[in-house]
Amino acid sequence: MKLSPVFGTVLSTLAVTFITALGFSSQAQGLTFLGNSSGIWGTPDPGSNTDPIFSGVGTNTFTWGRPRPNDRENNYGTPANQLTFTGNSFSADDIGSLFKVGDLEYYNGKVEDKTSVDSVPLDLTLSFINPGNFSEVFNFNFQLVNTTNLGGNAEDDADIVYIKDNFGTRSFKFEGNEYQLNLSGFSQNSGNTSVNKFSVLEDSKTTAGIYARITQVTPPKQIPESGGIVGLSLLGIYLISHKKSLSAKKRIG
Repeated sequence: MKLSPVFGTVLSTLAVTFITALGFSSQAQGLTFLGNSSGIWGTPDPGSNTDPIFSGVGTNTFTWGRPRPNDRENNYGTPANQLTFTGNSFSADDIGSLFKVGDLEYYNGKVEDKTSVDSVPLDLTLSFINPGNFSEVFNFNFQLVNTTNLGGNAEDDADIVYIKDNFGTRSFKFEGNEYQLNLSGFSQNSGNTSVNKFSVLEDSKTTAGIYARITQVTPPKQIPESGGIVGLSLLGIYLISHKKSLSAKKRIG
């Protein structure tokens, strides 16, 4: 059977639309974000601490708590608690893929009661170099659990840091689409496994990578779908016209 020119045109339109849609989908999934990260600490929340001591606001190293003087019985005499954020170059090879935004070093000192803080915000800056040159600042809050060192063993006296949920600005826009940066947690094995908090023994230092994902909030522009609707409309018009033409021929015959 020989195809009419109109029907051939419709098939061509549908084919091009389908291929274009596949291309747009591949581009969205294959978008790669490259850049460098850095971070500075903000003003902490003292919580119930009546005599909070801290320093390092506006820098990448934050300290808190007044160190206890040396006491032979309790073995005090350590430096204050300290968090240091170190940025790195990053590559998010695909939307939703896991990548490291930096390292968090945590030193757990022995400090006087009521001189600590409950949490501290981190202003995380991602300076993108691909797919465009732009920078975005994301706000995350780190909760600090400072123990009283009366647990009776090293594990009970360990301090804890974890990332609080639902804090600050975590989204950005690029080429009309909205994306969101979500921190997935801490990892010490290159992101193979991660946890939402980690503990540090007294008078010890621990470093863990902070891992994140970039996800798309709004869907990509649906231009290919509009073309598909037009193609299907043309196909419907052709089929209706073709059916009417056959009916007319039968009446004439």
